[in-house]
Amino acid sequence: MGSGDPVPGNRRRRRLLLLGGVAAVLVVTAAVVVAVAFPSVAATICPGCYRMKWLGPGLYVESGLSDAQRRQVVAIAERANQRVSDFYGGRESSPRILACLTDECYRRIGGGRERGIAVLDRAVMLSPRGVDPVIAAHELSHVELHARLGGSGSRVPQWFDEGLAVLVSDDPRYLAPKTAGDRCLVDSREALPATIADWLGAASADQWMYGKAACQVSRKLGTDDPRGAALRLIKRLSGGDTFAASW
Repeated sequence: MGSGDPVPGNRRRRRLLLLGGVAAVLVVTAAVVVAVAFPSVAATICPGCYRMKWLGPGLYVESGLSDAQRRQVVAIAERANQRVSDFYGGRESSPRILACLTDECYRRIGGGRERGIAVLDRAVMLSPRGVDPVIAAHELSHVELHARLGGSGSRVPQWFDEGLAVLVSDDPRYLAPKTAGDRCLVDSREALPATIADWLGAASADQWMYGKAACQVSRKLGTDDPRGAALRLIKRLSGGDTFAASW
């Protein structure tokens, strides 16, 4: 063997080091791209990277809050989680909740003008206007429904997803009290948006779009046992039935 030739073991180690270096660069690059392009995804994966503080299991808040504010957030999260658990008879999802009490915090984690939003069916972000048991329960309902459908909401039209979330959260803006019988505050028999894109456009143009969806869902599920009817429907969908056939 010539004196200028590296030994085979050295060549293998150099290749491994090179591959390791390339892999590390790719990982860092991917992390930077996600953080820049999708800050909400990055924030839910690493809340601490966005100055969010752990407040309890699955619950994070912005730093600098008073003890009273932290207690308030804990109480709201507990009430929201309880509403979802009561309706679904337990939980199959355990999303993180990131709660912001200032607009600056919400912008930092990638939020927009919405009150709250579910992120990749794994987390819920709440704006200062969404730190409320109704809004939190609404977003948590989306995550729970998708978990029960196998990790995706593709089996149901968006209007049903939204209408059910209004029902689960018992949102008084769009539903009459349970004692009213028919809970519709606005009559709706029209075809409603089935895709997320169409829903967002329609909801921005019509403030009663959530009420219309809630009306159709609540009427279909009935007043005797809406929770049971919803769970039976979800079970059929998770078993492979189409929404049209099940609905």
